[in-house]
Amino acid sequence: MDLAYLLQLANQSGGILYLMVILLTLALTVIVERTWVLRSVTRHGETLTHALTPLAAQDRNGLAWIRETQARHLHGALLETVLTASSAPEPDLASRLDEVILRHVPLLDRRLWMLDTTVTLAPLLGLLGTIIGMFHAFQVLGEPGAAPNAVTGGVAEALVATAAGLLIAVIGLVFFNGLNERVRLAVHQLDTLKVMLINRFGTPTSGAD
Repeated sequence: MDLAYLLQLANQSGGILYLMVILLTLALTVIVERTWVLRSVTRHGETLTHALTPLAAQDRNGLAWIRETQARHLHGALLETVLTASSAPEPDLASRLDEVILRHVPLLDRRLWMLDTTVTLAPLLGLLGTIIGMFHAFQVLGEPGAAPNAVTGGVAEALVATAAGLLIAVIGLVFFNGLNERVRLAVHQLDTLKVMLINRFGTPTSGAD
């Protein structure tokens, strides 16, 4: 299958296969970028959870050391909030940590909407390309002396657009679900870190007499 034949297929699909290449490139870019980022975030969250587990209550020096040596921007913001909130009551500390988490969670699933759109759009574009290609194939019937196998061959080539759309959708769907699971795990780690920090550095509120 040489380049000239592929260009012929793309032209028979009304140019839809060119759009397929763009969609596939976009999907792969989002997949690689989000996989790298979310894998790094979840691995770092797991490391930070293990580092905080043996930390004693109100050990701010230990927390500061973890902040300087192990915490990165996303999880480090939680630790920085605890360090700057000196002797904060548990409800206040929990509210501040919730604010940090809510501010950072949208950064985890950014660009995933592009992958979701690709999963839906690719099969529809493939079907449109097939319909356009079939119109071109059946135009052969109107030509004098057209052979029947020319029509069937044109229809088979037009179906390539549908196959390409389904392939892109399958790839996108598998990785979209996997990346959503990574996002869920990252959010769960943030909530776990919040609870660990409150248990160790929150000041219990005194009850009314």
